Amino acid sequence: MGKNKLQRYKDIRDLENVFEYTDFRETGPEKPKGKWAGIFGNQNPLILELACGKGEYTLNLARRYPDKNFIGIDIKGARVWVGANRAKDESLQNVHFIRMFIDHVEEYFDHREVDEIWIPFPDPYLREKKENKRLTSKRFLERYRAFLKPGGIVHLKTDSDPLFNFTLDVIQSENCHIHRLVQDVYGEAPDDPLLSIQTFYEKQHLSNNKTIKYVSFSL
Repeated sequence: MGKNKLQRYKDIRDLENVFEYTDFRETGPEKPKGKWAGIFGNQNPLILELACGKGEYTLNLARRYPDKNFIGIDIKGARVWVGANRAKDESLQNVHFIRMFIDHVEEYFDHREVDEIWIPFPDPYLREKKENKRLTSKRFLERYRAFLKPGGIVHLKTDSDPLFNFTLDVIQSENCHIHRLVQDVYGEAPDDPLLSIQTFYEKQHLSNNKTIKYVSFSL
């Protein structure tokens, strides 16, 4: 591991907008389940970005919607460090990050505490044996049900046809309600203010002529 990454892992613990809880320490502060309104200091809607990387979606949404609160979640500390410092430099008070394993996500949010979930360009886990690790699998939808408000929306944006088709199958089998389905974001909705936000990985996919797909649904 490079010295730069090691230093970021140390620095991240001093950032007030980043939380590392007991997933990474034998002892530590109590997890913030049910306490996010107090942490943000308001009752504004709470939106998560899962596998956020450097937090491009979190930051862009936070800039556009100062009346909503955003949390980026990722295991990669060096990437979270980048997003957290950008939020700090811009004095974005409606942004926090959590460094943790996403398969523990239900441990950090209380019943009906979260309004929306964004999942932009997650690992598609193309091997069939790993389909339960996909963030739109039935296993993960059960986790989201533990804390999403009634009618809370899940947004998926991806270049992966297998993941997209898998998600549509799960939506149907779980009787979820589709709010919007876009088979080609830049062909059908190039000026959409939400869908035109581009992450690092999306820019790579577009440079390789990949088609970007989007679906939003409630559980």
